[in-house]
Amino acid sequence: MNSWDEFSPLREIIVGDATSAGVPSQTDLSAWLNDYPELSPSEREQVGGQFPKRVIEETNEDLADLVSTLREMGVVVHQPPASDHEQEFGGPGWKTRGRHSYCPRDLALVVGSTIIETPSPSRGRYFELSNLRELFQGYLERGAHWLGAPRPQLRDELFLTDEAGNPTLGEAEPAFEAANVLRLGRDVFYQVSRSGNEIGLRWLQSTLQLLGDIRVHPLRGLYQGTHIDSTICFLRPGLVLLNPERVKQDTIPEALRGWDVIWCPPINEPVAPLLTRTLSTPWVGMNLLMVSPELAIVDSHQIDLIRALESKGITVVPRQLRHSRVLGGGFHCVTLDTVREGGPERYLD
Repeated sequence: MNSWDEFSPLREIIVGDATSAGVPSQTDLSAWLNDYPELSPSEREQVGGQFPKRVIEETNEDLADLVSTLREMGVVVHQPPASDHEQEFGGPGWKTRGRHSYCPRDLALVVGSTIIETPSPSRGRYFELSNLRELFQGYLERGAHWLGAPRPQLRDELFLTDEAGNPTLGEAEPAFEAANVLRLGRDVFYQVSRSGNEIGLRWLQSTLQLLGDIRVHPLRGLYQGTHIDSTICFLRPGLVLLNPERVKQDTIPEALRGWDVIWCPPINEPVAPLLTRTLSTPWVGMNLLMVSPELAIVDSHQIDLIRALESKGITVVPRQLRHSRVLGGGFHCVTLDTVREGGPERYLD
């Protein structure tokens, strides 16, 4: 295992599986926080269960095409079968069902030769990495390091509301998801949001200190939703793709202010999502996978984004994830790179 960044030449990767994907009951506080926070109490009572068969089958067709594409590029691909997310489980004071195995990026953070299982604030994701355990153990046996954050209790006091009655994440214990983090060699960016709190940031800072001289850059106030990878995408050293709805010229993170910026063009959504309630905004269309600094896998509908990338010398391989908004993940989300050629570089010095 060796993966320090988001763009150096890709050699080995994990791809998700949408089988049995769904959402837990939204009456659960943690689900309301991260799934459909805009729902009213009465609307929340109507939501929960497995996604339609068509969504799951077509998504698995698209994932199979992604696997074939990556293998044709010479990348070693792992796709463990999805866990059974219909089973009920729980902790002190709560019960839920699972979510999906569609987004392996969300809860597993790879820094160099170390896997870190992150403490999601979503109760439904408590056992989400179970289908990757055998694979992670194999990496351990071949020399990787395998860490887990403290298992969160996920008691009700972690889940708060703001003055407007919207759900927010409290500070009762460390809680964050790996998809709140982007890697840039020995620099790591952490987005504080509904899926990552301040005490989770502190835990990650203290843990990465054990792995060497790694700087953690907190990002506050950019995007209060969840993950970072539809807000900021590192394309290669010195070139970054930014979401113009969430980042402005004067709010570009200080560490990136000398970089060349591609402002993501408006997202093209020619076909409305099959379901009216979606786990992602249209900006999941900018959620791309860099195979190397010169090669990207991008949503085939995003013609303007593809042209912008090509203007910077990046070759684009267009592919589709027909239900990325419904399931909550684009090409970066549904993959977890475990081996890239890059090392622990200082790209910001």
